[in-house]
Amino acid sequence: MLKQRLASGLMIVLVLIVATQWAPSVLALLIIASLSCLGQLEFYSMCRKTGITVFAVPGLLAGVALITVTFFTIGPSADSMANAYRWEQVVLFAGLLVILLRQLPRGADGNAMASISCSLLGIWYVAYTLNFFTRLVFRWDQCLTGVGVGTTGCRLVLYLVLVVKITDVGAYFTGRFLGKHKAFPRLSPKKTWEGVAGGIVAAVISSMVFVTAVGGSFGAITIGWVHAIILGLLLSFVGIVGDLFESLLKRASGVKDSSNAVPGMGGVLDVLDSLLFGTPVLYLYITCFLD
Repeated sequence: MLKQRLASGLMIVLVLIVATQWAPSVLALLIIASLSCLGQLEFYSMCRKTGITVFAVPGLLAGVALITVTFFTIGPSADSMANAYRWEQVVLFAGLLVILLRQLPRGADGNAMASISCSLLGIWYVAYTLNFFTRLVFRWDQCLTGVGVGTTGCRLVLYLVLVVKITDVGAYFTGRFLGKHKAFPRLSPKKTWEGVAGGIVAAVISSMVFVTAVGGSFGAITIGWVHAIILGLLLSFVGIVGDLFESLLKRASGVKDSSNAVPGMGGVLDVLDSLLFGTPVLYLYITCFLD
């Protein structure tokens, strides 16, 4: 199992590097939209296992539309940012309206509120958070569909994935060899406080190493050591929260993994769980304190 996890993890990292470094920017759109669809399908599948009826098609369409409008409207100018925000609100409201209309013919059946809530949560939990990847990649560099991703987007994505996934690796090995005190037995019995501490330390170190390696330069963004330490702490914390939240969903639906799409790792959500919360935090931190 460990060999499968390492092989799958290496393959994902290689695909990510190729997509961000050499592929045209439109491929990034296709990758993000595809991951959103797969993640939403896994989420809706878990909902169905609990007996909740969900409206997957409107949810998927809203998710893809959200990512697409951000890709085509966002950019480094203030007008681009405002335009992207307007269109994102249009898509989110349209998704809400369509799902409500979809429920009306069914009437107030036993799980109407659960159906509406879970259908909307699929958009917000997966597509909305994943769309911060789109923002992270294309916010600071003007990228046309025929050219590659800009320097800022490349470095920010690589930095994010490194820090968040190093948190997972550090927590896994620290917990395996030193873990004694269970941290969240009702959600994730194998997680220990020693593992949590090891993951946070690993994240801070990897953040500082990456920032040092690039001289603090992320294209249009500069990150110093103080911010590197803070981001290491924040990203590791929300990454752990994201992992625990997905564990809660899996326990509620009675499944071990969200799917078997990724050998040794489970489903797409099992791979993305920590990144779904880490990506918005990195983007918002940069726009609030560094932009």
